[in-house]
Amino acid sequence: MTSLAVLLLLVSAALPSNGAAVRVGLTRIHSNPDVTATEFVRDALHRDMHRHDARFTRKLASSSEGLTVAAPTRKDLPNGGEYLMTLAIGTPPLSYSAIADTGSDLIWTQCAPCGSQCFKQPGQLYNPSSSATFGVLPCNSSTSMCAALAGPSPPPGCSCMYNQTYGTGWTAGIQSVETFTFGSTPADQARVPGIAFGCSNASSDDWNGSSGLVGLGRGSMSLVSQLGAGMFSYCLTPFQDTNSTSTLLLGPSAALNGTGVRSTPFVASPAKAPMSTYYYLNLTGISVGTTKLPITPSTFTLGADGTGGLIIDSGTTITSLVDAAYQQVRAAVLSLLTLPLADGSDSTGLDLCFELPSETSTPPAMPSMTFHFDGADMVLPVENYMISDSGVWCLAMRNQTVGAMSTLGNYQQQNIHLLYDVQKETLSFTPAKCSTL
Repeated sequence: MTSLAVLLLLVSAALPSNGAAVRVGLTRIHSNPDVTATEFVRDALHRDMHRHDARFTRKLASSSEGLTVAAPTRKDLPNGGEYLMTLAIGTPPLSYSAIADTGSDLIWTQCAPCGSQCFKQPGQLYNPSSSATFGVLPCNSSTSMCAALAGPSPPPGCSCMYNQTYGTGWTAGIQSVETFTFGSTPADQARVPGIAFGCSNASSDDWNGSSGLVGLGRGSMSLVSQLGAGMFSYCLTPFQDTNSTSTLLLGPSAALNGTGVRSTPFVASPAKAPMSTYYYLNLTGISVGTTKLPITPSTFTLGADGTGGLIIDSGTTITSLVDAAYQQVRAAVLSLLTLPLADGSDSTGLDLCFELPSETSTPPAMPSMTFHFDGADMVLPVENYMISDSGVWCLAMRNQTVGAMSTLGNYQQQNIHLLYDVQKETLSFTPAKCSTL
């Protein structure tokens, strides 16, 4: 039995044994009522563009003090559309908030001491010297970012130093192990030892009111993989709802049941990082109302070289479509409206906007938009693909260059309960009122 298998067995035993899932509340960063919808979209788009334009680079280097690895995650901007989950680290447990991200693997938080190179975070800084359960992760561990370089017989005391890079930022520290506590209420809580995480003592810029990030991707370092949960689901409340809490479920009770549930298989990810951690889907077409758009099924095909394809991502806000598909969606929306066009490029950064009669006007009725996945249709009501604010009504999507990866963002995932079954390799979903879940 490998060390990873032992870790997963230990972690799984710490989850509730009655079949219940770990329940975690998610708070959207854009829950500040003082931030307008246009400000939110503008800042989220800037963040998304940094996210997609960042180049993947991995550097491995050795030193007498340990091994160092650099790999990409995300850089976030103020007023972004990410969702924060609250968890606790250490013994005694220290509560902190972190961005939940299905597009990355590493779990990390800021650690003391870090002085001037820490970003401002809500709450107390985690100090490993104050925890009775903190330990440094050996660099030959199966969950170590340095395992491949370290080999089966690393030098004594070897540890893995990481430098995660972003579109315009970074975080750096040492891979460690700790006991984490999950759950929104005492009845839901599970205390899990031996979780590998990044203890960051230097980071750039601000992480949108969080203290770090929780990776929910497909790799061995992600929370889902380390918990051995088998599945997780979430349900995101509408962006206009600044009072309700979204829900993340980990474990068996994350399952979806009922006649309205649709399922589509994940597409096998490329072996190369960072694509290996993404949840790829086979999108075969798009309809607006009853009209299927003239988009060839190969438009979203994932290339053998890792180009193209479409992923679903909780950390990206606005859906981006390869240009050939986006132009068809844009033309279809444009053909349905007689409102005068508005230039929303400065206020929102979006390409297609319309001018409403007044700032308080209700937008006209629009048909739903359907994403046709392999074996399942995801129906988006108008509020999931159009956004209005200050008298402007815009298509909440953007185009992506030829060969680039398309992304189904969290704005389009509002009020849809989504289940990631990592054992069966499927995504299931059903419409839901997420505020009541």
